[in-house]
Amino acid sequence: MNVCSHIAVEGPMPVTISNRAARRFLLLKHGLLGRRFSGRAGALDFIRQCGCIQFDPVDVCGRNAELTLQSRVRGFSKQMLNDLLYHDRLLFDYPDKELSILPVEDWPYFERLRAAARACGRQFGDLPPLEARAADFLREHGPAEAAELPVAGKIRWHSAIHWSGNWHGETGAARAVLEQMYTDGRLVIHHKTGARKCYDLAEKCLPKETLTAPDPLPDDFDHLKWRVLRRIGAVGLLHDRASDAFLGIWNMSTAARSRAFAALLKEGSIREIHVEGVPSPLYLRAEDDALLDAAQSDAAFPARCAFLAPLDPLLWDRKLIREIFGFSYRWEIYTPANQRQYGYYTLPVVYGEKLIGRIEPAARGRDGVLEIKNLWLEEGVRRTQRLDDALQSAVRRFARFNACREIVWAPACAPAKRP
Repeated sequence: MNVCSHIAVEGPMPVTISNRAARRFLLLKHGLLGRRFSGRAGALDFIRQCGCIQFDPVDVCGRNAELTLQSRVRGFSKQMLNDLLYHDRLLFDYPDKELSILPVEDWPYFERLRAAARACGRQFGDLPPLEARAADFLREHGPAEAAELPVAGKIRWHSAIHWSGNWHGETGAARAVLEQMYTDGRLVIHHKTGARKCYDLAEKCLPKETLTAPDPLPDDFDHLKWRVLRRIGAVGLLHDRASDAFLGIWNMSTAARSRAFAALLKEGSIREIHVEGVPSPLYLRAEDDALLDAAQSDAAFPARCAFLAPLDPLLWDRKLIREIFGFSYRWEIYTPANQRQYGYYTLPVVYGEKLIGRIEPAARGRDGVLEIKNLWLEEGVRRTQRLDDALQSAVRRFARFNACREIVWAPACAPAKRP
C-alpha cells in the first residue's frame, strides 16, 4: 500500500526538469560544479548546509569527513577540520547519521537523544559510582581516553543510541562509563588520536548557554520534520521513500516520514519537482530555488575534477544517484577481497557534470608517497588529453591534502606521456 496516496499534499505546482538540470543542480548544491565553498568559513558553511557529515576512522588517504570537505572546499586541510572541532569548538561529534560531525548550534536539538541516553543509563546500577569517579578524574587531570581512566573490570551496559533489542553481555567498565556520559551530554570528545577518542567534561569545552539551552522543538513531529528537512538539504534532492539518507532518525515509520514530507510541502519549506526519466517525484528545499534556476540556465561552469568520500552526502541515496547520474557505487571496504568488483577503498570521480568513474588512491605517509593503484572509467568515458590533465591536477591537489611529496601511478592507469 502506498502511504503517500492517503495524505493530502498541498503546495506550489510541481515543475518538471531535465535529467541534466537535476545533475547540475546537485553538483552546484554540493560545490562540485563552480565554486561555493572556500577556506575555513566554507568548510563550516558546507557542514551547516548538510546538518552533519559522517565520521569514519579508516584512514587510507584521509578519513571520510576530511575527504568530504577536500572535494569541494578550496584550500581545505585536515588541520582546518581539527581546529573547527577541537580548538574553536564550532563543531562537535555526536551520533546523527551514524557518528557524525555537527555544527555546535545544533546541540540543543539533540536533547531528546541525550535524555533517552540518561534514561537508559539509569537501568544499570553499577554506573553511578563509576561516573562520579570518572568526572572527578577528568576534573582533576583533564582529558582522558578509556585506557587512562582509573576504572577497571567489566560491567553490564549498552548504549541507548547504538543498541536495540535484548542484551545481556558485558563491556569494559571504563569504555562504558565514558560512552554513557558522552551520549547523555556530560562529556564531549576533546580530541581524537586516529580512531581513539579522548573525552573531557562538556562544561569545560562548551559555553554554558549552549549546554543549558532548551530543546527548540519539544514536539516530536516538529522535531521529525526538522530532521527530514536537514537530510533533504544535505543531499539536495530526495524522494519520499526508504533511503540510507534517513539513517539515524529514530523511530521514523514510513507513515511518519510521508506525513513530514506533506507538512513541509504545505508549509512551503520544500518544493516538489519531477525529473525526466525518474518515475517518482523529488523534493528540494525551497531556499534552493536560485540554484535550481542556475542549473536550468544556459550558464557554463568550468569543469572540475574531484574525488568524493565513500560516505559523501551526495551519495547518501545511492539509488537516486543511479537514477540521475547513471552511476552505481558500493563501498567495498567490508567486501571480501575475492568478491570486490573494484578495490578496498575506491573514491567516485566527478568531472564536469558527470560521475565518470572510480579511483583507488593510498597515501603512504611515512615515505610521503601517494600511490594511485587503479582507475576505472565508466563505459563511454574516453581517456582524452583534457581528461588526463584534469585527473593529474586533481591527483596533485589530493597529494598535497595528504602531505605527500611524490605521486606513483600504477602502470595500467598512468596518464599517457606527452610527446
